[in-house]
Amino acid sequence: MNLDMERMERMEPEEIAQALAEVAGSVIRSLVDRRGMSFTTASTLGRLEREGPLRLTALAAAEGVAQPSMTQLVQRLESQGLATRVSDPDDGRVTLVAVTDLGRQVLAERRQEREARLVSLLATLSEDERAALGAAMETAVPLVRRMVHEPARPGDLQR
Repeated sequence: MNLDMERMERMEPEEIAQALAEVAGSVIRSLVDRRGMSFTTASTLGRLEREGPLRLTALAAAEGVAQPSMTQLVQRLESQGLATRVSDPDDGRVTLVAVTDLGRQVLAERRQEREARLVSLLATLSEDERAALGAAMETAVPLVRRMVHEPARPGDLQR
């Protein structure tokens, strides 16, 4: 993606949407841990960290994977000491999946590495480029949060 500032100021909504999708895809691909942690694994651990212990079925649905796949993933996480199964305090018959302290530590290390890499890359930008990126983020972040948290409406998918 090679966009100059004047061109970006004249972009149509469709072009902006394509650029955002390209950025999101590139960021997601770069988040894959080259040492063996997939995006789905990191996302699952992150969800457990944010939301607390969850039923395996709810975890699979939230992550958009089939229950058998989530079962395998949770088994791998357990064998690595990153997740554990615990009893539901409200219903002892129900088992929940929870992140372990080691899982939290691994997530924190991944975040620190990612942020350090981004800080290093941002240091290569000029002051004007950083200011422009900051301004773009002030607009993009709330928009992306709305996209994530608000359900799509039928009229949203116009082509």
